[in-house]
Amino acid sequence: MQNIEKHIEHTLLKQNATKQELEKLFEEAKKYRFKGVCVNPCNVKFAKEVLKDTEVNIVTVIGFPLGANVSEVKAFETKLAIQDGADEIDMVINVSALKNRDYDLVKEDIKKVKAACGTHPLKVILETDLLEKDEIKKACELCVEAKADFVKTSTGFVKNGVGAKVEDVELMYKTVSPYGLKVKASGGIRDREKALQMLNAGAERLGTSSGVAIVS
Repeated sequence: MQNIEKHIEHTLLKQNATKQELEKLFEEAKKYRFKGVCVNPCNVKFAKEVLKDTEVNIVTVIGFPLGANVSEVKAFETKLAIQDGADEIDMVINVSALKNRDYDLVKEDIKKVKAACGTHPLKVILETDLLEKDEIKKACELCVEAKADFVKTSTGFVKNGVGAKVEDVELMYKTVSPYGLKVKASGGIRDREKALQMLNAGAERLGTSSGVAIVS
């Protein structure tokens, strides 16, 4: 596959990320022409400053990594992130509510963040490592109803989690693609072979901290 770099969101979300590590991330994103960088909200302004004259998208995460913030906090966090320069928003679903089959809460949570996004794309992180197949499908259906733009597999923060799996990406793609939503695969994508598997399964975007290894 040509132009694999155009599917990659070069990611640094660890809580002890240093300024030097972020600068390296941004320089690599420019050098390899990645689709975007994905950083924590506190680093969005810095990313915007460094990448302002490039085509690299600035992506940030909301309600990360647990998804357990109340909806109003997620919406407020989203508005601030966009003010700071975020181009795209990746929010974590309320996993507990999904497990409890409180589908109205899950959907309203997504809708409130989507409203705060305005015209900015919203990706919804399902945390597939914690879900059964029927829960993944249901979560995708709720994202369709809430008018999200993408469904995303994982935060990469689940202890002993696998992250993105081909069968999960296939299921997500099959469920949402008829409605125009796209899929972002993230978590455990560390080499070109795995990246291509995800793209072939239907992923449009790849969230990975191994972008350089994948394109090299």
